[in-house]
Amino acid sequence: MTTPLILVTNDDGVHAPGIKALAASLAALGTVHVVAPDREVSACAQSLTLKHPLRAERLEERVHAVDGTPADCVNLALVKLLPRRPDLVLSGINRGANMGEDVFYSGTVGGAREGTFFGVPSIAVSLAVREAREIDFGAAAAFAAKLAAIVLSKGLPERTLLNVNVPPGAPAGVAVTVQGRREHEGTIFEGLDPRRRTYYWIEEGTDRWLSDEMSDIHAVRSGLISVSPLQSDTTHHAVVPAFRGWLPALGATAAAVAADPRRTPPDAPPPDTEGPRGEAAALGDPPARVIK
Repeated sequence: MTTPLILVTNDDGVHAPGIKALAASLAALGTVHVVAPDREVSACAQSLTLKHPLRAERLEERVHAVDGTPADCVNLALVKLLPRRPDLVLSGINRGANMGEDVFYSGTVGGAREGTFFGVPSIAVSLAVREAREIDFGAAAAFAAKLAAIVLSKGLPERTLLNVNVPPGAPAGVAVTVQGRREHEGTIFEGLDPRRRTYYWIEEGTDRWLSDEMSDIHAVRSGLISVSPLQSDTTHHAVVPAFRGWLPALGATAAAVAADPRRTPPDAPPPDTEGPRGEAAALGDPPARVIK
């Protein structure tokens, strides 16, 4: 049986203690390759570097530093640097949580999502801590290894990645959660540079998380490890049929509307934006194909 090949990346940089703890915890599961940015590139989401060439420096056996983003690293590793296609991609362990809408900004989640785009089961792991002189990644690393072993055995549904957030200290348990929601108020610092030109600095702002006992933020606040299955398909499938009812008003010909077998009946209600999370009644999902 072939030894599993595991790719590890992050957005805190190849020298960050979190990625070292993660790689060490996975060593018993297979051959671990680390391909990560040469510096911190937080909040880069899933951006790819297209305007200039990438450079990868081999720091030691199976460890490369890349002057790019986590998505660059995964892309480069899968296409060029690894000896074969990996069995699993892990991104982390990030210093700081990646919950709610932050998954769209997160370079940690972006690295894992890039693996999912290539059809490789992928996991993002974050430790929900603020700035601290010494951070203990032990519990997060141990859980990541346990979860990785299960995913290596069972696979993940197609187009699905796992977003893990670990509370500080000793976790009280584990919860399978949904992506939380927040109300965000942005703040931007305005100043003058030495040449008297105005500059702006985007600050963290303030958040009010909406109450939801199934959410990632609620789990972490309760001392639980949050495991959220995310999908790369961001289509709001539940409201697609209702929006098809708008086609005549948008200029679609009557013949085209009538020929669409998935069209909404003329008397169908408009899209529901009043229910929980603004969703209409959920439609059935097709059976998931398990990626091994």
